[in-house]
Amino acid sequence: MANLKQVANGLGLPFGDRKMTYNSRLAQELGKWAESKDKGHEFHNAAFRAYFVDGRNIAKADVLVEVAESVDLSGEDALKVMQKRTYREAVDLDWKRSRELRVTAVPTFLFNHQFLVGAQKYEDLKKLLLSNNVKRRTLNA
Repeated sequence: MANLKQVANGLGLPFGDRKMTYNSRLAQELGKWAESKDKGHEFHNAAFRAYFVDGRNIAKADVLVEVAESVDLSGEDALKVMQKRTYREAVDLDWKRSRELRVTAVPTFLFNHQFLVGAQKYEDLKKLLLSNNVKRRTLNA
């Protein structure tokens, strides 16, 4: 946790003093649902903030409903998705794939059999990509 906090501070990211570790399984399933609604990025950021900044228990359905609603998703639909476990199989497949790739931590960056594990500096990510002949793109304004 101390390392995570140090990296977060170095990047200017908020990071609270989390006292407990909570099961994130339902959050993962709800994240898959949010992705299907084109709100995955927003949901994942809100869930991250709830857990790592605010120390909220993301294993609780009511907390996850609030997270969903905070990114303009239906709380009622979110609750149904959790109750029916609609995205259980999709998350199981993600976990299976992670085991096959020997991923043991998040985030893990994998490119051409090269791994970077944990939060990484921009320069380290850039080095990984450049070492694999990925060319930098510029966005046209």
